[in-house]
Amino acid sequence: MKIHGVAASFLLPIMRTIVRKGLGWDSFCAMASIDASLIHQEDARIPEVEFERIVQAAAAFTGDDAFGLHQGQEMNLSDLGVPGYVMLHSKTLGKALEAYQKYNLIICSNFNVTWVGEGPDILIHLSLRDSETPPGRHCIEDMAASLYQIMLVLSGRLIAVKKVTFMHERPLNVEPYLQVFGVNPDFGQAANAIRLEKEVLDYPIIRADARLLGIFETIAEEAKGKLTQGTLLTNQLSKWIIECMPSHLPSIREVAKEMRMGVRTLQAKLTQEHTSYSRLTNEVRKELAQRYLAKPELTVAEIAYLLHFSEPSAFHTAFKKWTGKAPGEYRQQLQEGRGLEDSVPWK
Repeated sequence: MKIHGVAASFLLPIMRTIVRKGLGWDSFCAMASIDASLIHQEDARIPEVEFERIVQAAAAFTGDDAFGLHQGQEMNLSDLGVPGYVMLHSKTLGKALEAYQKYNLIICSNFNVTWVGEGPDILIHLSLRDSETPPGRHCIEDMAASLYQIMLVLSGRLIAVKKVTFMHERPLNVEPYLQVFGVNPDFGQAANAIRLEKEVLDYPIIRADARLLGIFETIAEEAKGKLTQGTLLTNQLSKWIIECMPSHLPSIREVAKEMRMGVRTLQAKLTQEHTSYSRLTNEVRKELAQRYLAKPELTVAEIAYLLHFSEPSAFHTAFKKWTGKAPGEYRQQLQEGRGLEDSVPWK
């Protein structure tokens, strides 16, 4: 299976905020239907759609409608793990951004940062790599605020933001944005982006150490290699299964024939990649189910049909096993999260 999801360590900043506000982490996990043990599982990853739901739930739990902005503003380089330390010891902000782009999959596979020069400026784009829908408001605002905050910390210099654009609609209160970026963003735009002067790419990083950079780059390469090792077959299989899903869920014999190998050989190769055909099909179905449940025009029964379950009750049982929540409950939480962003007044 392709590398996907957000490292479970990204729950730590959320936990810090909740505890600092005098609220209980266990209470939040119970309210948001989160496995509290995830935070202690070093290699665990959370699907992006699930992580966005958790962030929305945290905003509701803390009563902070600027939750994403505030989380980003308080981001520590250590929260980024090894990629953060590579950035810390890069020579310039431009090199640090390149390091973020190169090693970001270690902590969050789908969030992507790209930039282009436009005259004397650079336009930094924030996006999701493989998503049909734009990222949720809190997550993309966290990403934008944290990236800007990190650039300030790394350079030790004031960096004037010329413009910020977000794809989501304008909230009721824009004062928090002015406090974070120094400008009011334009909302409902075609891209999530930050415009800065191009010269900031050449700003030196105040704590850069070439020797430590080499050490942390080696560690980052090893971590990246560990994550991507052996994913070629499962990537290929996952893509092919999704292509087949509109008509049927292929059997392992069909897959083996498609891959031009025997069933036992296929099973052995999947075992080497620490998965199985059953686990692979469940991951594909789970990912598609979460996408479909975000589409209110589809009923749960229709989703069960699209995923080739024998009946809706079988889908209900499987989805609850995958996520700990019934399909209807999961959809309701998604809808409540979106409604919260639109209707709750800012604090």
